[in-house]
Amino acid sequence: MPVKKVPLIVGNWKMNKTPVEARLLAQAMVRDLADVDGVDVVICPPFTALPVVAEVIRNTNIMLGAQNMHYEKTGAYTGEVSPLFLKELGCAYVLLGHSERRQQFGETDEVVSRKLKAALDAGLAPIVCLGETLAERKKGDAFRRLKEQFRQSVVTVVKEFDTITIAYEPVWAIGTGLNAEPEQAAEAHQFLRGLADEEYGELWTHNLRILYGGSVTAANVDELLAQPQIDGVLVGGASLKSDFVRIVRFQTPA
Repeated sequence: MPVKKVPLIVGNWKMNKTPVEARLLAQAMVRDLADVDGVDVVICPPFTALPVVAEVIRNTNIMLGAQNMHYEKTGAYTGEVSPLFLKELGCAYVLLGHSERRQQFGETDEVVSRKLKAALDAGLAPIVCLGETLAERKKGDAFRRLKEQFRQSVVTVVKEFDTITIAYEPVWAIGTGLNAEPEQAAEAHQFLRGLADEEYGELWTHNLRILYGGSVTAANVDELLAQPQIDGVLVGGASLKSDFVRIVRFQTPA
C-alpha cells in the first residue's frame, strides 16, 4: 500500500480569463481557500495573466504555475516563453506535455523531454502529463503507450523525483465530460509508479506524486482521491468555477 503524500491540486485555466478576469478569480480563490491546510494548491493561468495572479497570491497558500514553456532560455523563437521568464514572474510549477499540446500542437516525447530538462535547470517544478488515447485503450495498448511516454519523456532526463510530478490524463477524458473510473485511474497510477520504481528504485521515487487529470469535478473528486495510488488531481474546466474550492476541500474516508 503506497504511503499517502500531501495531495497536490492543480487548476489549469487553459486559454481562459483576461488579466482583469484572472485577478478577480484569483482574489476569490485566496479568500475562499485561506484556511485550507494539508494540501498543496497550484493555479496555472494563461501567460498574459501570470503577473497579476502572481501579485494576488503572493504570501498566500496558493502557488503559481504556467501551462507551457519553451526548452531554450532565449533566442529567435517568436511567440514562445522561456523558463527563465516564468521563474522571474514567480512561477513555482509548469505543466509539460499536456494532451492538448501533444494532440493539437504536435509535441512529441522528445520535445517534452527537452522541456523537462530546461524546467529543472531553471528551478521550476515540472508536472509531466502522460496518457493514452481512446483508440489505444480500446486496443489494449494503454500501458504500452504509458511506458513509452514515461521512458522517452521522463527517464531520459530525470535522476530523482524531489521536484517532478507525473499527471496521468487519459486523452479521451480531457474536456469530454468522461472520466476514468476511480479503479481504472488507480490501476494506471499503480502501473506508472511501478515503472518509476523499476527504473530508479523505491529509494528515489518515494517522493513522487502522481496526479489524475481528466474531467475532474466536485462530484467525482472524493472518490478519485480515496484511491491510495492517486496523490492529487489536475483540474481543467472546474478550476474556473466555485467547484474548484470544493475540489480543494475534498473529503475522503478517514
